[in-house]
Amino acid sequence: MSIAQLIAQELSVNTKQVDTVISLLDEGSTVPFIARYRKEKTGGLDDGQLRMLDERLQYLRELHKRRESIFKAIEEQGKLSDELKAKLNKVQTRTELEDLYLPYKRKRRTKAQMAREAGLEPLANALLANANLDPETEATKFLNPEKGIADTKAALDGARQILMEQFAENPSLIGELRDYLWGNGVLTAKVLKGKESEGEKFKDYFEYQEMIKKIPSHRALALFRGRAEKILSLNLDVNVETGQAHPCQEKIAHSYGIKDQNRAADDWLLDTVRWAWKVKIHSKLDIDLKMRLREQAEQEAINVFSQNLSDLLLAAPAGDKATMGLDPGIRTGVKVAVVDGTGKLLDTATIYPHQPRNQWDQSIETLNRLAKRHNVELVSIGNGTASRETDKLVADLLKRYPDLKLAKLITSEAGASVYSASELAAKEFPELDVSLRGAVSIARRLQDPLAELVKIEPKAIGVGQYQHDVNQVQLSRSLDSTIEDCVNKVGVDVNTASAALLSHIAGLNLGLAENIIAYRDENGAFTNRKDLKKVKRLGPKAFEQAAGFLRIRNGENPLDASAVHPEAYKVVAKVAQATGTKLEDLIGQSALIKSLNPRDYVDDNFGLPTIKDILAELDKPGRDPRPEFVTASFKEGVDSITDLYEDMLLEGVVSNVTNFGAFVDIGVHQDGLVHISQLADRFVKDPRDVVKAGDVVKVKVQEVDIKRKRIALTMKLSEAKATASKSKPKSRPTNNSSNKASYSSGNSAMADAFRRAR
Repeated sequence: MSIAQLIAQELSVNTKQVDTVISLLDEGSTVPFIARYRKEKTGGLDDGQLRMLDERLQYLRELHKRRESIFKAIEEQGKLSDELKAKLNKVQTRTELEDLYLPYKRKRRTKAQMAREAGLEPLANALLANANLDPETEATKFLNPEKGIADTKAALDGARQILMEQFAENPSLIGELRDYLWGNGVLTAKVLKGKESEGEKFKDYFEYQEMIKKIPSHRALALFRGRAEKILSLNLDVNVETGQAHPCQEKIAHSYGIKDQNRAADDWLLDTVRWAWKVKIHSKLDIDLKMRLREQAEQEAINVFSQNLSDLLLAAPAGDKATMGLDPGIRTGVKVAVVDGTGKLLDTATIYPHQPRNQWDQSIETLNRLAKRHNVELVSIGNGTASRETDKLVADLLKRYPDLKLAKLITSEAGASVYSASELAAKEFPELDVSLRGAVSIARRLQDPLAELVKIEPKAIGVGQYQHDVNQVQLSRSLDSTIEDCVNKVGVDVNTASAALLSHIAGLNLGLAENIIAYRDENGAFTNRKDLKKVKRLGPKAFEQAAGFLRIRNGENPLDASAVHPEAYKVVAKVAQATGTKLEDLIGQSALIKSLNPRDYVDDNFGLPTIKDILAELDKPGRDPRPEFVTASFKEGVDSITDLYEDMLLEGVVSNVTNFGAFVDIGVHQDGLVHISQLADRFVKDPRDVVKAGDVVKVKVQEVDIKRKRIALTMKLSEAKATASKSKPKSRPTNNSSNKASYSSGNSAMADAFRRAR
């Protein structure tokens, strides 16, 4: 089966579709471009399917390279038979390939090899073939003091080593045992002696066991982190009742016809099986299956991170409104930055409304002056330290100056400090103090989360799960793909976009992005897409890939502001001519466009899917796929965890989604957890079926643990007896042990999730 056939089978599509995509990828086409502009060729495969295809293609091509190197290595030994070659060609996983290669793999001189050199292989084969032979009697025939075989014990030990290696290098047997152990094995964790105090955060795993195939990704990564920090030991095996034979040892014995029938060699052969399992096979499978568990857990964690990042990047933008960003601080002051509707920095200041200076009135006057000078419409307040105090400051500003038409919002400042100290920020604002750059980022990310967050290392945004424990190469590749898909889904204004944003457009990289900006700076704003061809090093292929995702507002050709690709402009001209309408009058004429039959415009170059996309774009050109902008209203007077009480109803913003629930920012500097069991009044398999990062949700406080800074929330509000305005405290949270006990015992699933979360 060819690579294309295999992928087609796995994705449930036809081979021709896969062959076409592979050709397009090999020609340098990007996933966003193929998904959007080559639907006829791919049969309408979406970007998710194309990403899966691309990843699988890379894996299978790497597997093919490894297979070829194995062919060469075995052929050099003169052992590459047609049968072996067929087996090697048939396998489709790296594990199966390495199992087949193991007997031929060059390795250090083993005890089994030394035994063969001493002439003991016939002894091993004879005893395995005929258990009626007496091991001691047979061994006397192979004594050879010159080769270290001085007695029968040495002869039998050597024969045993040969059989043990033979068992351990039997690919079909090892495959069977691996599958059995994965399906029935139990992973046991124990705390290392003397590490109880140091490893307190892993207390849940001090005495822990679970079937390996059922361990969820977050728990697996916690176990591996505990082992990496030398707190936990992990062991994989099958639980065997006292007096019962080990099932894996029974499988080894069965595969070689070894059984206890009171024959002379039975005990010796069964002992050989036990030693083979303990010394050779179990340790290999233990490593293999822990690696499998880790890889699956890492992939799941990477998927969660990518999904959360996508939700965050595609969050609703506030739009092109003059915005004031406030980066809260107490002793160091509140950093203020004002940007215009395009994100251009207009003004900065530092105010000190909080302790120890307490310049409350002076700070309000400064904010009032800046807001009026620059016609500010939005105030974006970072959600870090002193955010609620700063929120009160802005509320006081609005009370004193009701003529100000400001809307204030709390904005996640995750990663703002990383951006502030980055080379990109230094290049963008070389004269600006690092602390003020953070305020600029906080303002801009409210205007357009996508345009600003692409400047920040994704891992610094804080929507991952065990992100530092996973394969960093795979994580970066997945996050880069996510960013690319999001940026191209929205499209960018080529005349205002930063180099960081442009670099994620299909067909472009940072170098080309910087060349676009250099051309823009030297020649002024682009007036049509054709001018992109004049950009240094932006060749025909890059133009083909990028042009449809680059927007030119108010340019010479109105289609340049749409997602219609320049290669399809002639189709629009054909539509305009057929309807007797000028191009500029055709765009946005919903009734006219919906009356058209897309099939009337299909030709040899443009099929029905593309025509439908073109007409949809003409109906609503440059439509932003992101949702409408909404914000959460944090409850007045609820500023810290001590203000919370049971059954309090609040509004918040989902900050992170994991496999076990969602974290929600409710404005108290500590996110609360809505456990997966509390997300809805129905069974929820995947939290993202209910919520995603950036969603505004209503929650009810279940429990509060001030000492450990844990807040348990629920979104099951149907049984709530109170409203947000009428709720009265049932019980204030305390720091005493009874509250702690209540939290742990009363909601053990949620408490366990908290312990696993960070």
